[in-house]
Amino acid sequence: MQAAWLLGALVVPQLLGFSHGARGADREWEGVWGGAQEEEREREALMLKHLQEALGLPAGRGDENPEGTPEDEETWGTQEDGQVEEEEETMPPSSSGPSPSPTPEDIVTYILGRLAGLDAGLHQLHVRLHALDTRVAELNRGLRQLREAASDTRDAVQALQEAQSRAEREHGRLEGCLKGLRLGHKCFLLSRDFEAQAAAQARCVARGGSLAQPADRQQMEALTRYLRTALAPYNWPVWLGVHDRRSEGLYLFENGQRVSFFAWHRAPRPEPGAGPSPAPHPLSPNQPNGGTLENCVAQASDDGSWWDHDCERRLYYVCEYPF
Repeated sequence: MQAAWLLGALVVPQLLGFSHGARGADREWEGVWGGAQEEEREREALMLKHLQEALGLPAGRGDENPEGTPEDEETWGTQEDGQVEEEEETMPPSSSGPSPSPTPEDIVTYILGRLAGLDAGLHQLHVRLHALDTRVAELNRGLRQLREAASDTRDAVQALQEAQSRAEREHGRLEGCLKGLRLGHKCFLLSRDFEAQAAAQARCVARGGSLAQPADRQQMEALTRYLRTALAPYNWPVWLGVHDRRSEGLYLFENGQRVSFFAWHRAPRPEPGAGPSPAPHPLSPNQPNGGTLENCVAQASDDGSWWDHDCERRLYYVCEYPF
């Protein structure tokens, strides 16, 4: 019986110290495990009850010193601390620790891999650049061909225009000599279109001729008869190729030659033996009288007299063509 009490005195304090150490651990992990402390207490009480039944001790005898002596607790705490240290030494390092630093071989391998990737990308860029260069060369070749074709077309159009101009000039010359007045090596043809003096000259040139330039009195009289017959019974002024645009009073033909004779209009003179002449008629003054405002010459269709007019006035005109 004494042996049983001695065994209980040795075992029960250790169990209680184990319970105390377990409760200390529970307090440390209280925030993690939640209600694990209550389950640990119930398990300790059950173990103590089974031990008492095995030893044949009374049910309440083990509660006289449930906490055990301070020396026992100190001894048990020391043993527990030793066990914790051994477990920490044998525990493998956590996977969340810092990764090992790369070795020089790893760095060289990484750099070589990056360089290989850059070299592959550069090769692809070269391939694309070559394709673009080929495409640009093809486009330049096509553009050069288009320019050559456009130049050929432009030359052909210019040749056609020149041929058309020659045809129009030849047609105008033939028409002038067939429909107009033929006089020596010249042909005169009246146009009933109203044009300014410069525009009339341009149209005559386009038809292969020029505004009429009577070179002498004979040509002047023949032109007067032609215009009188064509425009009778009316009196219309008709542009000639005579002007003094370069210098006032210096009359020139359109070809630049100086005019050698004139047929200016003069007011009627009184007959011999009649009374004093009245004042000249305001619509029939002596010509030229326009000064610098009237620099182009037109011929009256009734009597063939010359009148100076404003060059911008729109009148009939007569062209001459070489025969």
